[in-house]
Formats: sequence, structure tokens, C-alpha cells
Amino acid sequence: MKTDAPAFPTVTDATFADEVLGSESPVLVDFWAAWCGPCHQLAPVLERVAGELDGRLRVVALNADENPVTSAAYRVLGLPTMKVFARGEEIGSITGSRSASALRDQLERILG
Repeated sequence: MKTDAPAFPTVTDATFADEVLGSESPVLVDFWAAWCGPCHQLAPVLERVAGELDGRLRVVALNADENPVTSAAYRVLGLPTMKVFARGEEIGSITGSRSASALRDQLERILG
């Protein structure tokens, strides 16, 4: 099983408030874990969609196992979970792996 992190900047319990809640632009947080097969299946899809939405959305990764405080605070109960934040507030949540077109469509709706 693959154990490397997604190809996005990493945030932690300690950096979440500054990096995500304090961000000027919308941020998608990819909650993942090394043991999560669907998380690894989602990674290249999320990379593709992130490239398509570059300039509109910043993507970061948070290892849910290593950062239980943030995961619990945002009620992350299943992986993969993606949460979108804007101006310090959660504005959308997506759970589970999906196709690039489905993910892009959902993110377009969330971003307005």
C-alpha cells in the first residue's frame, strides 16, 4: 500500500488556523490517511482538478491520523474527505472518491 502524502502542501493541527482559516483565497483541505486506498485513488484526480481551478482554489493535505484535533473539530468521519474553506468558514464538504468531472462540478457549485 502506498504511504506517501498527496502532492500538495501539508497542514497540521498546529498550522491549520493560519494556513486555512486565515487564507485570503478559498482552500480545499484533503483529509487523508496512509492506509486509505480511496485516498490514493483520489490523489491524481484532485491534482488534475486543482490544476484546472488554479487561481480560484488552493489545495492542501492534512493527514487525519496524525492530526486528530482538526479532524475531530470538523467531524471528519470517513476518508477521503475534502472540505472547502473561505474567509475562515467551511463552505462545502465532499466525502469519497469520484471522477475528475464530478469533482470539478461539485467544486464549481461550492465556489459559486
